[in-house]
Amino acid sequence: MFAALAYFLLPLVWLLISSTKNTQDLFTTFGLWFSRSPQLLANVEATVTHDGGVFLRWLLNTVLYAAVSAIGAALLAAAAGYGFAKFRFRGDSAWFNLVVGAVMVPTTALAIPTYLLFAQVGLVDTPWAVILPSLVNPFGLFLMRVYAQDAVPDHVIEAARIDGAGEWRIFGQIALRLLAPGLVTVVLFTLVATWNNYFLPLIMLNDPKLYPVTVGLASWAAQAQNGGAGASGEMLPLVVTGSLLSIVPLVVAFLLLQRYWQSGLAAGSVKQ
Repeated sequence: MFAALAYFLLPLVWLLISSTKNTQDLFTTFGLWFSRSPQLLANVEATVTHDGGVFLRWLLNTVLYAAVSAIGAALLAAAAGYGFAKFRFRGDSAWFNLVVGAVMVPTTALAIPTYLLFAQVGLVDTPWAVILPSLVNPFGLFLMRVYAQDAVPDHVIEAARIDGAGEWRIFGQIALRLLAPGLVTVVLFTLVATWNNYFLPLIMLNDPKLYPVTVGLASWAAQAQNGGAGASGEMLPLVVTGSLLSIVPLVVAFLLLQRYWQSGLAAGSVKQ
């Protein structure tokens, strides 16, 4: 357990400590301890004000991409998973296995075909080029199907049908409420995946104003390596501090939604 904690926490500790250092201290002091003159607030101010505050724009872009993708992917996965769990139709098992098989396909293998497809319809270099591919979540569909099998009782659906409720009303007013823990789990998984997505925005977006933080910080890192922003090399502390600021929203989201996430993961593990 301690080895696992060290593996996951040491990079975060290093990132937090390094965000308090200037360029010289990053190379001349011990990486896991503070320098004699910490300057976290100064680094944060320099990061958010550099180049007209472009980092804040990148952060807002990331929040938009991740939030829309997470909510949309969760709703689509819930609808599809509920349909596979509660309806029977010809070829349902084959279709479900086909969808789940998509989990084995690396997302990077689909990036170039997706770019060519979006280029044909004029969606390249738009926010939709990042959001639309993120709405498809095969693992989320699998999770929601497993969860819906137990979380939405058949007798509740039958009672609603007898009372005259249509299928969409049953799904929207009854099933979605019962599927809430599973929905939160899919939201978190998609949120993290979209927030950390780098390759897809890199090939889809050309306008720096549309960059998410992953691509934006990578461009700053390239400037630091090539001696950008003058010969002083002051871009490196901005990259480190920007990396720290970019993970804060994810940490907050996990802390707030942790109990729902854990209950959603355990769904379907025990049969009555």
